[in-house]
Amino acid sequence: MPDSPDAPISLYVTVPSEELARSIAHTLVNERLVACVNIVPAITSIYAWEGVLLEDAEVLMFAKTDRARMERAGARIVELHSYDVPCLLALPIVGGHGPYLDWLNQSRPPV
Repeated sequence: MPDSPDAPISLYVTVPSEELARSIAHTLVNERLVACVNIVPAITSIYAWEGVLLEDAEVLMFAKTDRARMERAGARIVELHSYDVPCLLALPIVGGHGPYLDWLNQSRPPV
């Protein structure tokens, strides 16, 4: 059920460097706020900021957690992030490979 506390969520986050991505990922996993973080090392982001069109190299992170930990994990990401306004989106996971979803649920302690 998508609204239940144990419903899986993927946090989509962009950061300016792989070093920062790894640091945030290690913290989130060590603090058991997420089960896993995937780091995609080279993306290009094109966006308008303060009226200027920008194009920057960034690193993409997908952190898998659940709804119960989503707010705490998001707050921790914002705390550790270097941007004033980090890209942080919570995306519901509506399905997937059963054994992987079982591992995801088992890798986090009860809330």
